[in-house]
Amino acid sequence: MSLPPPPKLYRPNVGLLVFNQERKAWIGRRRGFRGSYCWQTPQGGIDKGEDVLDAALRELTEETGIHSKHVEILERNDEWLCYDFPESMRKNKLNNYRGQAQVWFALEFKGEDNHIRLDGHSQIEFDDWRWEKLANLPNLVVPFKRSVYEKMAKRFAHLAAE
Repeated sequence: MSLPPPPKLYRPNVGLLVFNQERKAWIGRRRGFRGSYCWQTPQGGIDKGEDVLDAALRELTEETGIHSKHVEILERNDEWLCYDFPESMRKNKLNNYRGQAQVWFALEFKGEDNHIRLDGHSQIEFDDWRWEKLANLPNLVVPFKRSVYEKMAKRFAHLAAE
């Protein structure tokens, strides 16, 4: 299923929803952040010319250490979900994009927890992680991403634990 191009002024990005066998979702604490809203799922930019699935699997490995052999792709949404950066982030981050446009993948983790390695890449994104109910994710992320997480949670709710 092909996607239309992302909206202009939005950086093309992938979001990853990784479920364990109990159908809870992987969520990581952003490195160096504490307090409210310091959690998110893996996500990252799509390189120029890169296929969205290739970008998703690359980002998954870079951010969590989970290799593609340890996941099964369950579903992908068929539209871009967008969020705007706060004004303070626009001037110094990501080439002055207004925000990010994300394609989301739901995956099932087939490995063991010890296959998760947060230190496997030069740019460490997370310093802690846990399995969490999908319905709780929107309240754990920074407010400017919340609407995307609400849409994503609704879209993939049928795959999640109650």
